[in-house]
Formats: sequence, structure tokens, C-alpha cells
Amino acid sequence: MFDALRRDLQTVLERDPASRSRLEAILCYPGVHALAFHRVAHRLWGAGWFGSARFLSHISRFLTGIEIHPAAKLGPGLFIDHGMGVVIGETSEVGRNVTIYQGVSLAGTSLKREKRHPTLGDNVVVGAGAKIIGGFTIGDNSRIGAGSVVVREVPPNSVVVGVPGRVTHKDGQRVEGIDLNQTDLPDPVARALEQLLERIRALEGEVETLRKAVDPDEQLSRDER
Repeated sequence: MFDALRRDLQTVLERDPASRSRLEAILCYPGVHALAFHRVAHRLWGAGWFGSARFLSHISRFLTGIEIHPAAKLGPGLFIDHGMGVVIGETSEVGRNVTIYQGVSLAGTSLKREKRHPTLGDNVVVGAGAKIIGGFTIGDNSRIGAGSVVVREVPPNSVVVGVPGRVTHKDGQRVEGIDLNQTDLPDPVARALEQLLERIRALEGEVETLRKAVDPDEQLSRDER
């Protein structure tokens, strides 16, 4: 547990250029506080102290604005940036070196006691306000765009944007390490509109060619005018 806490502190220094020291990370980062509470609550949950674990997680939520169920499994190197409004449900599983921004929900879709919350692979980045709903997996090295709503499985090395979330790939290549860039995510709707406009221009060109072939005299008259 203490190794995980040390890794949580180191993660802040690695992924937030605004952080200047370990002391600042300890005192001023609610994501670090929430993870510290969770590491303890998770141990209590595993020992069968369910009420104590839930109460500790409730105190953490009150102090940090971050709600993490004590049964959730969080890997080392998780960075919750800002964190206000983050919700991580009971059966959620988070891999190594994951980054989660404010307002993110890892939510469930079932009333049954089963795997109903998402699993995030290693090096996943989830943008602000994104909602991931259901017991499926987000593959390693994937990025979820801010405000996206993801309701189905995402393959590794993918980018997801939109409501509902649509899967794209960044240049068809694997993203090495952790890519925190949230400004160049592709927009599938804009891309579809661009393709539609290109198709319209092509059809207009074909219509003009056919018109010349059917009535060359009329076209000649137009050219003279």
C-alpha cells in the first residue's frame, strides 16, 4: 500500500507541470488525498470491514469531492487531476498509469451484483466530463475525449469522441506511453460532413460533364454569353 502511495505522489510530479514538489502534492492535491483514503478503505474492504470502509470513503468524498467505492481496484500511477465530481463505481478496475480529469464517471448499468462498471487498461487518459457506462473494457493506451459518453468496448490504442462515443485511431499507429493531448482529437461528425461535401462537388462535376455531352450547342451558347 505504501509503495502505491509513493507512486501516486511521483505521478503528480510526472504529469502535472504545475506541481513543484512532493510537499505541494501532499498538501494541495485532492486526487492524492482521495487515493490515500481509498488505499486504506480498500484494505478494510478486503478484510471484511465493509461498514468502516464505506464510512472512510464517505469522509473522502466529503473532503475531496471525489467518490471512489472502496471495492474498486485502482492500479499504481493513477493521476486524478483536479478531481471534483469524479465517480468510480464498485466493480471498476483501473490499470497502471491512468489519467482521469474532473467530472469523469465510471458508472454501472445493472442492479445485479455482478461486474457492471468499466475496466480501464494501462496508460488510458479520460478527458474532463467523460462518462464510461457499463462493464466493458477500455483498451490500453486509449484516449477518451472530454464530454464523451462511452457505452461499448474500446480496442487498445484508440481515440473516442462524441455522444455516443465513436472509436477512431490516431494515424492507425500505436500511441507509445501516455498521451495527455486533448486538443487534436478527431471529430468524426466534422469528418463525415467534409466527405459529404467532397462527394457533392464530385457529383456536380459529373452532372456538368453529362450536360455538355447531351447538349453541346447549349453549352456553347452559354460560353458565348
